Amino acid sequence: MTNHRRFITAPLVAATAAVALALTAACGTDNSTTPAPADKSAPEKAQQDKKADSSPENERADLTRFRLDDRSQAGFTNIWVVWTVKNTSGKKSNYHFDWEAVDSNGTRVANSTEFVTDVQPGQTTTGESPTTLHSAQGVKLNITNFDRTATY
Repeated sequence: MTNHRRFITAPLVAATAAVALALTAACGTDNSTTPAPADKSAPEKAQQDKKADSSPENERADLTRFRLDDRSQAGFTNIWVVWTVKNTSGKKSNYHFDWEAVDSNGTRVANSTEFVTDVQPGQTTTGESPTTLHSAQGVKLNITNFDRTATY
């Protein structure tokens, strides 16, 4: 029975790796990136008071925090991406944004996509995702695509 499981597991692992490689290759290289927002803990009253429109620049401003959180301990690497989105529009919205992590040589070392759904007008939501990074030292985060869509 154990050998049978081993024969089933090997092709499954190979297929999963092939799909992951294909998805990574399909992402391509997008040279149009923007840096992640600076981590600002203090509330920004000016941003809360301004009226929101649907321009891409204003949508991108809804991502108020995006950074790495290194939770590594006892020799185990554990690096997460944490984010905060504040819906400054007048409509319930869904967000989807792509990001990349670039090392000090400019080489992409990680990338992924985040989805945030059903954020009410004026509502702030936070989230986090694990990464495959081995170190956060010298890594810079960039937003490669950001999109907000109204939902009903």
